[in-house]
Amino acid sequence: MTSKQRSYLKGLAMNIDPIFQVGKGSVTPEYVEAIREAFNTKELIKIAVLKNCMDDPKEIAQVIAERTGAQVVQVIGKKIVLYKANKDNPKILLPKA
Repeated sequence: MTSKQRSYLKGLAMNIDPIFQVGKGSVTPEYVEAIREAFNTKELIKIAVLKNCMDDPKEIAQVIAERTGAQVVQVIGKKIVLYKANKDNPKILLPKA
């Protein structure tokens, strides 16, 4: 992903609300599966890391991205933005490199 594409996705992510929250249970297989299913309908997902979660948000973002096949767009504070293109019906068209 180029910096231009990342910047474009960051702009889109500003307008969406987190649809998942990571708590003190951290990242479980069930949680990863729920995110994987959410990528079937959405390409850009925002996740909130709650204050009671002791894990580093950047590490959480990397783990979720690896397990779902997504890309980390950004991690700001306790907010994570992930992107995974829909192969069949892409809704977000990234700018060319």
